[in-house]
Amino acid sequence: MTKCFFCEFKATPSYKEVDNLEKFLSPRKKIINRERSGVCAKHQRLLTKHIKYARFLSLLPFVSYQGMR
Repeated sequence: MTKCFFCEFKATPSYKEVDNLEKFLSPRKKIINRERSGVCAKHQRLLTKHIKYARFLSLLPFVSYQGMR
């Protein structure tokens, strides 16, 4: 089993580190689940909170731009 990204680097998710948070978003900007991201349960909960807070502050988009059709 692979170790959690945040446990491995002894870090915690932060809404200020937008580049780090984007690694855990799909191309459509949905939050990736634990099984795909390999993050432990504790850090997945924190990650979700910080992604949602970054979206609220407009640091991350809620959805990806799909263009006009």
